[in-house]
Amino acid sequence: MPNVVTNIFKIPDLRKRIFFTLIILIVYRIGAHIPIPGINVDALKTYFLQAQSSGLLDFFDLFSGGAFKRFTIFALGIMPYISSSIIFDLLKVVFPALERLAKEGHEGQKKLNQYTRYGTVVLCAAQSFGLTIWMKSAMRTAAGGSVVSEEAGIGFVVVTVVAITTGTMVLVWMGDIITERGIGNGISLIIMAGIVVRGPQAMMATLKKIGDSGEPIVGIILIGLFFAIVAASILLTLGQRRIPVQYGKKQTGRTLASRSAQYIPLRVNAAGVIPIIFAAAIITFPTQMIGMIGGTSSSFLNKLQYWLSPGQLPYIFIYSGLIIFFCFFYTSIRFNPVEIADNLKKYGGFIPGIRPGQNTSDYIMNILNKINLSGSIFLAFIAIVPDLILRVWPEQVSVEMAHLFGGTSLLIIVGVALDTLQQIESQLLMRHYDGFMKGAHMKGRY
Repeated sequence: MPNVVTNIFKIPDLRKRIFFTLIILIVYRIGAHIPIPGINVDALKTYFLQAQSSGLLDFFDLFSGGAFKRFTIFALGIMPYISSSIIFDLLKVVFPALERLAKEGHEGQKKLNQYTRYGTVVLCAAQSFGLTIWMKSAMRTAAGGSVVSEEAGIGFVVVTVVAITTGTMVLVWMGDIITERGIGNGISLIIMAGIVVRGPQAMMATLKKIGDSGEPIVGIILIGLFFAIVAASILLTLGQRRIPVQYGKKQTGRTLASRSAQYIPLRVNAAGVIPIIFAAAIITFPTQMIGMIGGTSSSFLNKLQYWLSPGQLPYIFIYSGLIIFFCFFYTSIRFNPVEIADNLKKYGGFIPGIRPGQNTSDYIMNILNKINLSGSIFLAFIAIVPDLILRVWPEQVSVEMAHLFGGTSLLIIVGVALDTLQQIESQLLMRHYDGFMKGAHMKGRY
């Protein structure tokens, strides 16, 4: 490993790419601490300490790297762009014109990316406007002073919407230039940087709790559990089922040349973290709405808020069920076995022992459903690990540390780290240097 690190910095181009990526990420973290003009930062901090919300606010704050609760220019993070990308992925199924555009190669993909950015601006403007109105109405009586001045009017709303929308588009631009001139996928690295930066604070809070409880054995168990869950996340991220494919012989002059056998890779977790994002947004929405409208006067709303609170058994079962459902739903949208079977038949390919056409598509769908079931259950388990940890050790583990043990945070960190290391290793091997592991090559998610 020391030789690998030395080799990385021996290559000028790779060294420049790594330093460029680090500089952009540092700029991102600086921007995450620049508050919106007109905000009382101390009052805002006091409000969130008293609120102790654990719904959509914590979910958004996770993806914004803490900028959401600080109400900075990067308050929405990169999430509007992610949401716009998901929306256009779903629209491809509804509108054939978008699907045809996606198949037109580089130019078609360029137009789709442009539409995605337009959608990002619209979503960001709408979300920032709603966030600003809520900030003015819900936080005027926070302890420590008013979060937003009583005299703030339409000018404050316009400035805030423009600042947050511009901040999000700057993050999209940063992600693009990291992908182009840096190393790794820029958008993914920005999300990961926002998650990883919370790690030291969460670790210190957990160590303090363990020290106060006088149970050091819990720390040892948590370390072992963490490595086990990381290993499981790597297996889930890289796991795939390979379906062998053979092609008929091709006429070349007077001879028949046989083409090499290939395979169709079916990922165990084809949907990535999208099912967790969908499930978390849906299950936390009711509790967040109840908290905003004040459900204390209704016993039913209070019970519903309690049942859907993280860590409660109804929450865990519903959350797991939603993740499994969205795994099948999103995979069925992104993966079309009929199209794969038609392409194989068109180019003379076939799966050994399976007839081309309908039998091939049924065979692929059957295998996809089997691996999707196991993958979705495994994904649901990793997603609920933080809730299980908090139920077992509520006095020893902080909430932020528990989220680093599983769920969206860990899967994003593992996936992005694997992709980035795989790109670095490719650069090393291309220049005839040893990779991270001699005699073996790292695999990215794709």
